[in-house]
Amino acid sequence: MIIKTPKIDGTFDFAVIFLLTLILFSGCDLFTERKEVLSKNVQSEKLSPNDVIPFFQHWNLILGDGSNAGIASNYHHEDFFYTQSDSEDNWVVFKSPNAGNTHGTSNNTRTELAQLRKWSAKDEASLKATAKVMQVAQTGDARVAASYSVVIGQIHSADGHENEPLKIFYKKFPGHSKGSVFWNYEINTEGEDNSGRWDYSYPVWGYDFSKVGDAADSYPIEPTDGIELGEEITYSVEVKDGLMQLIFESEGHETKTFTKNLIASEYSNKKDIPEQVNQLFVSIGQDGVERINAYSDEGLFFKLGCYNQTNGKDPSINRVWCSGAETYDGDIEAQYKHGAYAEVWFKDASIEISENSISNQGYFESNDGLSNKTVYPIEVIPQLNKFKMLMGNGENVNDLNDFEHKDFFYTVIDGTRRWVVYKTPNSGTTSKNSSNTRTELHEKREWTPEEGGRLSGTCKVMHVSVSGDPRVAASFSTVVGQIHSGAGHENEPLKIFYKKFPGHKRGSVFWNYEINTDGEDNSGRWDFSTAVWGHDMSVVSKHKNEFPEEPSDGIKLGEAFSYEVNVVDGIMHLTFKSTHHETKTFTKNLISSEYAQEDLVPDQVKTLFFPEGQDGLEREEAYSNELVYFKQGAYNQTNGKDPSKNFIWCTGSETYGGDILKQYENGSYTEVWFRDTEVGPGILMKE
Repeated sequence: MIIKTPKIDGTFDFAVIFLLTLILFSGCDLFTERKEVLSKNVQSEKLSPNDVIPFFQHWNLILGDGSNAGIASNYHHEDFFYTQSDSEDNWVVFKSPNAGNTHGTSNNTRTELAQLRKWSAKDEASLKATAKVMQVAQTGDARVAASYSVVIGQIHSADGHENEPLKIFYKKFPGHSKGSVFWNYEINTEGEDNSGRWDYSYPVWGYDFSKVGDAADSYPIEPTDGIELGEEITYSVEVKDGLMQLIFESEGHETKTFTKNLIASEYSNKKDIPEQVNQLFVSIGQDGVERINAYSDEGLFFKLGCYNQTNGKDPSINRVWCSGAETYDGDIEAQYKHGAYAEVWFKDASIEISENSISNQGYFESNDGLSNKTVYPIEVIPQLNKFKMLMGNGENVNDLNDFEHKDFFYTVIDGTRRWVVYKTPNSGTTSKNSSNTRTELHEKREWTPEEGGRLSGTCKVMHVSVSGDPRVAASFSTVVGQIHSGAGHENEPLKIFYKKFPGHKRGSVFWNYEINTDGEDNSGRWDFSTAVWGHDMSVVSKHKNEFPEEPSDGIKLGEAFSYEVNVVDGIMHLTFKSTHHETKTFTKNLISSEYAQEDLVPDQVKTLFFPEGQDGLEREEAYSNELVYFKQGAYNQTNGKDPSKNFIWCTGSETYGGDILKQYENGSYTEVWFRDTEVGPGILMKE
């Protein structure tokens, strides 16, 4: 059995019969008057969307506030879903702001139909619709591919990663008369990690998805064959025997057809990744491959409406999907008033699906209200149960199961996957021996360097303090991983730093080794710093209002990197990786000192630490047989202490009297995101 739905209801209303009668008896041309009556008719009778396109019994309607309105056969919503008319036809309006509550794990709002049943790509299914885009967001970062765009039709997977083998876009840059229509295929990523997924985009009229501006407010040349706002387009999607066939039609434009195999991948090897994808997605770490059978054996379903692709998220988070548009703090009325929304009108649509289709209720059960549900950090990083934590307000948390704190420790979605956020101000309550706040994990297990231990993590630093004295080595930096001693002087044989000077795009990653000072007096302790990408810690400014040269090989805010610390038989092995950066490895002996004699002290240390009176030597056995533990998170190195007290650690930053909210509002904080962490015994290195 094939389930079919009709197009526009063809019954005549009394107003039309009356007009036809006048034409028969008067011979007058009354087309203008008829259009005016039709326009008034849809408003006066308040037609429901189902009166215009009677097929809503096959869909749930997701609104721009994230709610599932259910079957919309007798439904309208004045903010998101209602009827409108132009001079010729009645239309169903789908409208959605740039910011509001979203559905599922998406960054973007939508007023969109989602099919109630799912089907296999090996069966038959089709969707046809005629629409016109009336509005796309007018603000956003032009370098972000998703800015100024809206998706008006989709095929979505209900299973696995819930990816999308079809997204039909309209996009128009500000100031242009014509926009582009294109469609994207998103790979069904191989394996359990979906963060490497990407889209390949096909232009229909105008550009494809990868066409972006050279600067935030710089736009490409307007496409000559584009589609204007208010110009009708019809798309047809037919799936049969694993093949998807697409037809795009618009009066005055060439009809375009496409075919795509949904059950046999073109992208199952790295070498198959298209150049468009290399430039747009691989450059930000989305470099996955597709499973060989693509979307075979997964339930698929259609979506139709207004899926606004422009949002207010910071482009540094993801420069493909986070568009940085105006959102007026989520105020829907203000967004509609100032053009911060997308609006799509449909005048007819039809759907056909196979009798083999089954209920899609599971998709709605897993996604309805998900944006309002708390996803705890331990759900993202299960090994958090091996840690306790100190937060930026001085609170100790010993059990991280089902724990979050919206000011310091919580989860976010960056456009591809969830991350755990560690955030801490420049001034707050900290540990007994430190000048600096932290939201940082503290490993529960203690071990000696001889016993060994291993810590790994993938992170991206999203923010470092924007204030501080650039002559002070610790200014504008945060520590994202440590080995800390729990005995003796409680020094730190490892601190992994990220540091970025204000005005620079790129920052530095470096690691420090702090000596385990010989004798009982620890005041002479010092660090030796080793650069990974960019500068080491010793690169500082000579003057208070100047900054050193930006590192050419540095890491940007929001750019992911990973590190592994593996201590085996007293030897620490470090590995640092980041896409488009050289992998760096280092080795350091933790049980036999390099710095037990004065003539072995590095020049870097003599220049940086000796002027501050920190000129000690290390005990010969270094950290041998001392109990140590790992730490990971955001250990803010910028504080409000007077630099004249110490030009290494006292950074003189703005702290707003310790008011955490004001510090967050004015950039006096650090924020680090982690997406995975593993901790445990050291792993014997392979020869």
